[in-house]
Amino acid sequence: MDFGYSPRLREIQHRAAGLAEKFMAYEQACEARGGLPAEDLASVRKDTLSSGLQAINMPVRWGGAGLSFLEQAIVHEELGKLTNGLWEMVWRPANALAAGTPEQRERWLTPCIRGVRRDAVAITEQDAGSDPLSHATTAERVGDRFRLTGEKWFVTSGDLADFLLVLATVPGEGPTMFLVDKDLTGVAVKRTPRYMHTFVVEHPEFTFHDVDLGPETVLGEIGHGYELTRAWFTAERLLIGARAIGAAERALTLATDWARQRVQYGQPIIGFQLIQRG
Repeated sequence: MDFGYSPRLREIQHRAAGLAEKFMAYEQACEARGGLPAEDLASVRKDTLSSGLQAINMPVRWGGAGLSFLEQAIVHEELGKLTNGLWEMVWRPANALAAGTPEQRERWLTPCIRGVRRDAVAITEQDAGSDPLSHATTAERVGDRFRLTGEKWFVTSGDLADFLLVLATVPGEGPTMFLVDKDLTGVAVKRTPRYMHTFVVEHPEFTFHDVDLGPETVLGEIGHGYELTRAWFTAERLLIGARAIGAAERALTLATDWARQRVQYGQPIIGFQLIQRG
C-alpha cells in the first residue's frame, strides 16, 4: 500500500507550508502583544486569500477552497507549526453554516468565506462541557420569534467574531442552533478569562438576556441543533490532531537546531547522550 502523497496533495501541502512560513513573521509580535493589530490582521487576510486556502471546508461554488477532509488535515498539519494559535487566522467557517438557507448563506456564510466577517461557536456552559445536551440556555417562543436567555463559556475567537452560533433549547422542541449577531440588544461579554497560553484570539464568556431573535436565525431545523453541534465537534477535534503533529514536528526541529548551536563544556550540546535521547 502506498501512503505517499499524490501530486495534488503535495501541492496543497506546499501552499499551506508557504502560508505558515509567512505567518511565522508575526509570532514574536503576537507573543509580546497578546494578539495582532488591525494592520497585521489585514495582511493576514490578504495572504490567506492569495494562497487560495480560505474557507477550505466550503464548496468552490460558494467561494471556498472546496478541500476534502484529508486535504484539510494536511493544511492544518502545516498550520499547526505556528505558535500563539496563529493557525486560527486562516479562517474556516463552522461547518454547521453549510446547513443554512440561501438567504442565511448570503447574510452570514458568504461574508465569512470572503474573510470580511467571522463566526464563533458558543456551546460550552458552566455545567455543560463534554455533555453539551446538559446546557441551560433557552430560546423561548414568543409568537413567531424567540427570546434567548443563558450564558456560554470558552467561545474561541469570540472577540473577533461578528456573530455566534449558539446552541439553545426551545422548550418542548429540543436543542436548536441559532445565528446570533453580537451587536443585538441583550448580548454581552461577561468576562474574558486569562489563560496560560498566548493566543491570537480570546475565549470570552457571553451572556444572553432576553435577546430577540427572528425565525430567520434558526440554523437547520428546530430540535436538530445537537446534530449540527456533533458534526462541528467531530471535524474540529480531528483537525486538532493534525495541528498537534505539525506542532511536534516544528518543536523537534527548533530543539535540534538549538542543540547544534548551544555550546556548553566546550562543545555543542547535541553531542551529549542525554540530549540525543531527548
